[in-house]
Amino acid sequence: MTITVDDGRCAARSGAHSPLPAVPAAARVEVLRFLAAYAYSPSGVDPPSRRSRRLCAAIKAADPEALAAGARTIAGFVRGGTDWAAYLDRDAVLVPVPASVPRPMDETHVSAGIAAALVHCGIGADVRELLVRAVPVRKSATAPIGARPSVAEHFASLRIIQAPVEPAVAGLVLVDDVVSRGRTLLAAACRLRERFPQTPIVALALMRTLGYVTALPRLAAPCAGEIRWRRGDAVRTR
Repeated sequence: MTITVDDGRCAARSGAHSPLPAVPAAARVEVLRFLAAYAYSPSGVDPPSRRSRRLCAAIKAADPEALAAGARTIAGFVRGGTDWAAYLDRDAVLVPVPASVPRPMDETHVSAGIAAALVHCGIGADVRELLVRAVPVRKSATAPIGARPSVAEHFASLRIIQAPVEPAVAGLVLVDDVVSRGRTLLAAACRLRERFPQTPIVALALMRTLGYVTALPRLAAPCAGEIRWRRGDAVRTR
């Protein structure tokens, strides 16, 4: 099945399938602010690039020491004079981004582990699993470039699963392990916006992918950027 995406409207070109629902206009987050603590190079040959791949593997394996170290690094950025404190209110609710396949409710996943480690370090007030993956999507890391899930596919696969957030909550912080183009985070933000239209939403990832750079200046590289809609797709700045 070929999916054609244009300005948030998706059509499935197959007589055997219904069109993929578009992201409703009222749910669209046009600009999502995101923060990332580490840089990740999938192909760099310098020592920081090699360290980034080892760290990424440890994070994706939910290694407790890696998650705790990442949370401490983020806490250091928040308290170290960067602009991160403006986005990570200590009263905000941390919302883990679900994995690409549905999981049992009692099974902890990487994003939830990161969020719990952050709260332990004083970042955010609470962790709430507001989102669930209702149907599986392909993993972007292993899918061919042309077959990676779109924002609309991610949005359609996600559901809100818990009671409403109290109106007084300072904000919602989506938490994920790695941000590449930003499709998953943007779709998750849209799903939250649909249910909580007045609540500020930002995103936080431990690592951001820097494509096919041959070298990283450093591994710990605090970044504040944006994920925007562009012709129906997500585009990440920085």
